[in-house]
Amino acid sequence: MNFHKKLIAILALLPGLAFANEGGHPLDKAPARPSLTSLQNGAKLFVNYCLNCHSASSMRYNRLKDLGLTEDQIKTNLLFSADKVGELMTTALRPADAKQWFGVVPPDLSVIARAKASSAGTGGDYLYTYLRTFYKDETRPTGWNNMVVPNVAMPHVMWQLQGVRTVKMVEEKDPHDHTKTVHKFAGFEQVTPGTLSQADFDVATADLVAYLEWMAEPAQGTRKRLGVWVLLFMSLFALLAWRLSASYWKEVK
Repeated sequence: MNFHKKLIAILALLPGLAFANEGGHPLDKAPARPSLTSLQNGAKLFVNYCLNCHSASSMRYNRLKDLGLTEDQIKTNLLFSADKVGELMTTALRPADAKQWFGVVPPDLSVIARAKASSAGTGGDYLYTYLRTFYKDETRPTGWNNMVVPNVAMPHVMWQLQGVRTVKMVEEKDPHDHTKTVHKFAGFEQVTPGTLSQADFDVATADLVAYLEWMAEPAQGTRKRLGVWVLLFMSLFALLAWRLSASYWKEVK
C-alpha cells in the first residue's frame, strides 16, 4: 500500500514539475518556413555562423542535395571546413581550445532542435527565441548575455546582422513580499543598428531554425507523406474487414 501511495504522490507532482520547467523567459512561436528557399538560406546561415564552433556530426554535406542544391553549389557556397561533399559537417575548432575560450565545449547541433523541445514549447520555439534575445553585457567574458540562457557562454555570433542591443529592466514590488523589489524585463533598446532590420533578422533566424529542424530529421517530409498513405490504407482495410465480418456473421445467423 505504501508503494501505491508514493506512486500516486509522484504522479500528482508531475504537472507541477512540468510548469516549473517552463520558468524563465517565455518562448516565442517559431514561424513555419518549410520552403526550399528558406531551408537553403538557413543552411547558408548555419555554415557561416554556426559551423565555426559547432559540429553537426550526423549530417553530411551531400544531404543538402535534398534541399534542391547541386553538388557544385554546395562546393562553391557551403563547403568551407571540408574537402568533399560526402564528408560530415564538423568544425575545425578543437575541444580543448573551445573549453579554454568559452568555458564549455559547444554542443553538437545535429539534433538540437529535437533535444530542446519541452513543455514550454518546441525545440524550434526555443532556438528561435534564444537566437533573438542576445544583448550586450560588459560583465560577461564574451560581452554578451541572453534572456533564455542567463550567463550564456556563447557570444552573439549574428550581432552584425541584428546590431547591438541592451536590455531594459524595471523595478516592481515583489508579489510575495511587498517590502522588496524585483527587476522585471521590459524589452530591448537598440544601441547600434545591424545590417538587417529587426523584421528581416527575425525572418533570417526563422530560416536558420527551420534548417536546424530539418537537419534533426531530414526525412520528416517523406515520413509525413507516407504516414498519410498508410492511414488511408489502414482505413480502407478496416472498412473492408468490417464489411467482410458483417457478411460472414450474417450467413452464420
